Amino acid sequence: MAIRRRLSLIALAAFAIDLITKSAALTYLDSAPRKILGSFLQLELTFNSGAAFNLANSKTIFLTLFAVVVAAFILFFGGKITSPKWAYGLGLMLGGIFGNLSDRIFRAPGALQGEVVDWIKVSYWPTFNLADTSIVLGAGLIILLSARNINPIDRNS
Repeated sequence: MAIRRRLSLIALAAFAIDLITKSAALTYLDSAPRKILGSFLQLELTFNSGAAFNLANSKTIFLTLFAVVVAAFILFFGGKITSPKWAYGLGLMLGGIFGNLSDRIFRAPGALQGEVVDWIKVSYWPTFNLADTSIVLGAGLIILLSARNINPIDRNS
């Protein structure tokens, strides 16, 4: 039960932080970049109807449904894991998925087709948000755990 709680708290924290920062970006930013570290790090409000790197702009409904399937899988599988490290990875991914999924569901132009709020611009990298960061960090941790043969379900627990 403690592992499931950990996964839930991490997901909730990632989702809440993303929601708060997107709200702040919508309130305080516009399309003109605000330089933080010269041209390396800027804050710039953009809206993304596609996937990462603005790919698949015409596939918003597909991306939304795919996110729902992945979130459902994590929720199902998350109840079975016994590894705290896997709870961190899956929790980060789930929180990030919920962050971007809430944009897809509730933002214009309409349900399941909403645009994701992006606001962090790093050098030549596409603009992103903290939900994207959470998904990437969670996926990276899961890849690392898999490469190190750390099982999500320890049969000895």
